[in-house]
Amino acid sequence: MDRKIPKEVLRKERNIKFIKLGAVILASVIAIAVVISLLRESINLKNIQLSTIDTGTIEVSVSASGKVVPAFEETIIAPIESRIVEVYKKAGDSVDVGTPLVKLDLQSIETDYRKMLDELQMRQYRLEQQRIKNNNTLSNTEMQLKVNDMQIDKMQVEVRNERYLDSIGAGTTDKVRETELSYNVAKLEQEQARKKFENDKQVAGSELRVQELELEIFRKTLAETKRILDDAQIRSPRKAILTYINNQVGTRVPQGTQVAILSDLSHFKIDGEIADSYGDRISTGNKVVVRIGSEELTGVVSNVTPLSKNGVIQFSVQLEDDSHSRLRSGLKTDVYVMNAVKDDVMRIANGPYYSGPGTYELFMMNGNSLERRKVQLGESNYEFVEVMSGLKPGDRVVVSDMSQYRNKSKLKMKN
Repeated sequence: MDRKIPKEVLRKERNIKFIKLGAVILASVIAIAVVISLLRESINLKNIQLSTIDTGTIEVSVSASGKVVPAFEETIIAPIESRIVEVYKKAGDSVDVGTPLVKLDLQSIETDYRKMLDELQMRQYRLEQQRIKNNNTLSNTEMQLKVNDMQIDKMQVEVRNERYLDSIGAGTTDKVRETELSYNVAKLEQEQARKKFENDKQVAGSELRVQELELEIFRKTLAETKRILDDAQIRSPRKAILTYINNQVGTRVPQGTQVAILSDLSHFKIDGEIADSYGDRISTGNKVVVRIGSEELTGVVSNVTPLSKNGVIQFSVQLEDDSHSRLRSGLKTDVYVMNAVKDDVMRIANGPYYSGPGTYELFMMNGNSLERRKVQLGESNYEFVEVMSGLKPGDRVVVSDMSQYRNKSKLKMKN
């Protein structure tokens, strides 16, 4: 016959099971911790990038951000306030010189232009009329002066005759004086008439020149109106790619509004931005390296904006190969602006570990292990970093990201 097991025996057996289970869990945790610790204290050589310290030249550079833009862009604006009637092209189309792009409503300006043509003809007629009138008036005055000269000559003869008659007793002294007085008065009047003729001629010439000048000003105004009328017939001024066009038919466009943008997508440049704290390190003519993926393109700084905006300075880069196959409008790039050259310096490869001149703790290869070493680093370019102290030529240093081992002073290497 079975007997009931006492409660104390059952409690002891249950406690023994719990103790065994706890011991197994604790041993597992310790084993996992040991494995993780062993893994962290060693590193596979294939997972790191090493650089050997050497001596050479560093072209010191500052990094900036850049964007690929067309080397040439032309914005076409509306020369008059008008309304879009028709759109002939769409964005992305290739256009030649003279290709119609947009048709504007030109009825008002065409009417004004025709009125101005009529006014020009009327002004020309008026000018010709004034010229004929002046010539006629001056000719009549000049003829009258000639007649007066002949009359004065006649009076001079009469004076001579009266003097002769007086000398032979056939005339009187009073008659001689009267004839001489008439002669002198006629000469004075003739002199006055001549001066008036000269003044009238100058005045007529001045008035004619004023009218001619007014006519010339009106011609220039008419030519400007004709130019605006021609520009209002929106056509492509060159062979290019149409990158933007206002295609909203019926929309009113104020004068000066952007209607289309033409771009040369066969040649490009780089628009760069750099922090204004590096403003003294960039100037026109600086050599530049532009990195697009694995490709490197060279160029020079062609323009630097004189003012800082939102903490950055903008500049342009003219590329040596501005038609490279990797260049695409709007593509983001890394830009490195060279501003100095340092010869015969220790250097290592640039990498994610570097964020500017200062003190770093890098892992250096020592036999079959990596040891942390305090290193003073200086200037850099996109390829190399200057080593100031802490390393010597021939040392091999880890240049990949080792932030996960920041608390380790020594690591074992495994192949």
